Amino acid sequence: MDAMLSALADPARWRLVRLLAERPRPVGVLAQLAEARQPQTTKHLQTLERAGVVTSRRSGQRTIYALSAGPLRELAAALGRLADSAEQATGPQSTFERYGLSVEAERLAADEAGWADGRSFRFVRELPAGPELVWRHLTEPALLAHWWTPEDLRVSELLFEARPGAPIVHEYRDADDATGSDAVVGRAEGVVEDVRPGERLTYRLAPLLPDGSRAFTTHVSYDLRPRGAGTELAVELVIADSTVESADFIAGIEIGFGQSLDKLVTTLSDTTLRSTE
Repeated sequence: MDAMLSALADPARWRLVRLLAERPRPVGVLAQLAEARQPQTTKHLQTLERAGVVTSRRSGQRTIYALSAGPLRELAAALGRLADSAEQATGPQSTFERYGLSVEAERLAADEAGWADGRSFRFVRELPAGPELVWRHLTEPALLAHWWTPEDLRVSELLFEARPGAPIVHEYRDADDATGSDAVVGRAEGVVEDVRPGERLTYRLAPLLPDGSRAFTTHVSYDLRPRGAGTELAVELVIADSTVESADFIAGIEIGFGQSLDKLVTTLSDTTLRSTE
């Protein structure tokens, strides 16, 4: 398929394919219709034939070329599957488009400093583990790193200690950036405020702009309540000190933090499952 894509990428060869889609034609006629020299046309046709796009047959003094429909249908089907995958209602493409719409709306609203102050975001998740285990995943860096980023990202630096006044550093990169050679996707710094093991955790965290200044400050609270064998986790984020430049960050909170919490649910489900095996 790579050879086929490479062959079809050339505009001159694509012109020949379109001519052959009408009917089989000899080299000389194809060269005339394409307004090209015959030797050049022959080379293009040979490239298409090696890629499986066309077939040829000698007929007297002429070589007749015809389009091979089968390989083109296979290519079309493969492209269709790629498009279907990208258009999944809950897939990455959908998330990308939702974020784009959110960015447009927030940029329009970000007309002056303090534009988003007081805005809050609330999330509730039913977690398949008791408060003690949930608390560990909220506060232990090795466990926190498994879920504290949206999809397609990974934690690249994390500093967190569950004690009032402890500093927080949260840096993340693209999940496929294994070497750290690409740009940092995001970095935030903050401080732990309230710590009640198994019950409540609060901290403030400020995403940083590219120049190192703060985009805004988020006041984050986690409240844990036992629910049967599991835990109800209620999370609230309140925005303060918002700058005009914070629009793109705030646009991603609803989607990004929601995805992070969904990863926490999955992580705890896997952990619980392994413990019962």
